[in-house]
Amino acid sequence: MNKQDKNQVIEVLKGKFSQYNNFYITNTESLTVEQVNKLRRICFDRHIEMKVAKNTLIRKAMEQLDEHRFKPAFDALQGVTALMFSESPKEPALILTSFRKDNPKTGEKPVLKAAFIDGDVFMGDNQLSVLRELKSKQDFVGEVIGLLQSPARNVVGALNAGGKLASLVKALEGKKN
Repeated sequence: MNKQDKNQVIEVLKGKFSQYNNFYITNTESLTVEQVNKLRRICFDRHIEMKVAKNTLIRKAMEQLDEHRFKPAFDALQGVTALMFSESPKEPALILTSFRKDNPKTGEKPVLKAAFIDGDVFMGDNQLSVLRELKSKQDFVGEVIGLLQSPARNVVGALNAGGKLASLVKALEGKKN
């Protein structure tokens, strides 16, 4: 790979790091070409961009964008590295878990080396379960709206029940007379 090709890869990676707030750094080293292609198809179908690049080029792209921001992820740049870029913070974790279950021959591969989620770095494969449970922004907004609507529903319900209670009391009064 000549210098021009390397610079082109760095520019593509910089574009991806700028475009996405969430990316996973994985190790696909022990997967066969067929398994990697299968993983790529799954990612494509779920709107996840998967890129394989040399660690030095990934690091240079990160350094050129914002070395301080990406520095915690530098330790994960060892061995064979595949990047998974996503709008959703948990979709790649779901894909990795599902891929492992559907392909028992791969064992615990691909391995999660790190995940960069909205500026936070989750290091190590043991973080996969935490990442699977993350709520998307839409999920969180929906929950907040539901919580805000809940008191209003309770008030309306109480008012409706109050009307029923009043009519019940009137009916009971009518029976006494």
